[in-house]
Amino acid sequence: MSVIIKPIITEKSNAQAESLGKYFFVVNSNSNKISIKNAVQSEYGVTVEKVNTMNYPAIRSMKTLKSGMVHSRKGSYKKAVVKVKDGDSIDFYNNL
Repeated sequence: MSVIIKPIITEKSNAQAESLGKYFFVVNSNSNKISIKNAVQSEYGVTVEKVNTMNYPAIRSMKTLKSGMVHSRKGSYKKAVVKVKDGDSIDFYNNL
């Protein structure tokens, strides 16, 4: 099973990648910081200094429409913030 599911590419993440060297990933919910660090180092060939993780719960919402009540749900996920060594960088657009 893969540890890294996908990178998060937003304006905020691009700004932090350029200025602070932090990159954001959606990772497997069962993975720990050590496995995330090893996966990023092996996949992108960079040196990882620090890994922070955040668990986001499922979000349930309900809307009232003319046809009645509509229920929706966004799934839960785990996000990792990886700080790489100064001078290293990850190019997400190279594989497109």
